[in-house]
Amino acid sequence: MNILIAASEMAPFARSGGLADFVGGLATHLSAAGHEVTVVLPFFRCIREDKNLGAKRTKTRFVINVGRESLPCDIWEAAGPQGVKLRFVQREEFFDRSGLYGADGRDYQDNAARFIFFSKCVAEMARLHAPDAVHLVGWQAAMAAVFIRDQKIPVPTVLSPFSLEYQGNFWSHDFAYTNLPGSYFSADGLEFYGSMNFLKAGIIFADAVVLPGGRFVADAQTPAQGCGLENVLRRHAQKMEGIVFGFDEEAIPFVKSDAKSRAVACREFFPAADPKSARIFAVDSISTTGSGFDLLLQALDLIPSQDLCVVLLGDIPLSCHEALEIALRRHRSRLLHLPEVDGGLLARILSVAKFVLLPGVLEPKSTFLAAAMRNGLVPVAEYCQGLPDFVRDFDPVITAGNGLVFYQHSLPVLADALKRALFLPANDLEILSQRGRDRDFSWGPAVVRLEHLQRRLLREFGRSAD
Repeated sequence: MNILIAASEMAPFARSGGLADFVGGLATHLSAAGHEVTVVLPFFRCIREDKNLGAKRTKTRFVINVGRESLPCDIWEAAGPQGVKLRFVQREEFFDRSGLYGADGRDYQDNAARFIFFSKCVAEMARLHAPDAVHLVGWQAAMAAVFIRDQKIPVPTVLSPFSLEYQGNFWSHDFAYTNLPGSYFSADGLEFYGSMNFLKAGIIFADAVVLPGGRFVADAQTPAQGCGLENVLRRHAQKMEGIVFGFDEEAIPFVKSDAKSRAVACREFFPAADPKSARIFAVDSISTTGSGFDLLLQALDLIPSQDLCVVLLGDIPLSCHEALEIALRRHRSRLLHLPEVDGGLLARILSVAKFVLLPGVLEPKSTFLAAAMRNGLVPVAEYCQGLPDFVRDFDPVITAGNGLVFYQHSLPVLADALKRALFLPANDLEILSQRGRDRDFSWGPAVVRLEHLQRRLLREFGRSAD
């Protein structure tokens, strides 16, 4: 397929944070899978001054209306990694600046005009080149979905918000830069509590909205995680897709260990435990806040077995300190809290633990779960939306599944899940451990999901992929 990606950043050419790395990963992995990928970026000063890039001006030039002004736009090109084609939108008064979005700790006051101009250029490129799909990343490119829809350009659009926290919220008078009919500035369009919201507009007008996994899809529709857009996301839930993108190798380290080193690590963390029979559960503190944390400590009271050992990683809320102190005194031989964990300590924990426990709902990014599974830790997890992206319950009869899932948030059910793990036959434990190691945490599965999504959208547009 011919895929046009539009974003304001891409590593290593322009970067302010994780957005650049995401766009770089998305583009290079789609290209490596055999797709023709073009990334459109603003021609920022940092890109223009990169002599190694070798950007050249193309013959493509068009005029963009931004409010009352008609502004010419030149397109530059360069070769990116993995065969990715790079296209740069040049407009010096917008992009030839020291910062991407601001300077001296302040946003540029004309960011609305800058990225309306950029988004209109993206729509024009979609018209000229007719890609099979346009993938927009971040609020900076989200408005392109509006212009493509308004101009009836027959190309499906996919939006990856990247972060719901950053939305591109601007004064209502900036709406004039869009040159759209006034009807677009409404509750069902760009208006957001009297302002103009780029990300909201993208969610409404894109043909699909991709969030990084089912847990994100569920959380984004709640006031706690929706960043004010939860009602918009709920209204457009039918076009939301949860796709887990690939993890970087550094994020999910692989630890090599043998029986001797595991025994040493076991004695380091739990001196009273038998290294041969102890079943150590690693718990990420992000997953133990609130009632999940309370249930875990109570479950230890219900299961007196000395083979059940729990290591709690990371800091916990102040409100939980007293309960933890009591539990540490009561279960000092089998409960350990490590508030700060560096790379070496994490490696030893991953080498000795047999299970990763999630006594509450899955943490959206799921990085620790991925690292644990990659190192053979068997997940014991409470069911929630998005969990099947990683874990499915083990059926010993047909030997399907890769973890132990419990389906109710209650003390007896959690205790039963821990007992199930304690008494899991060694052969089944090894099967589940190996399935965690074998799971593909690369970009491969995400690329396949994106391909299916884009092909479905193409069919809805009455087109077929090349």
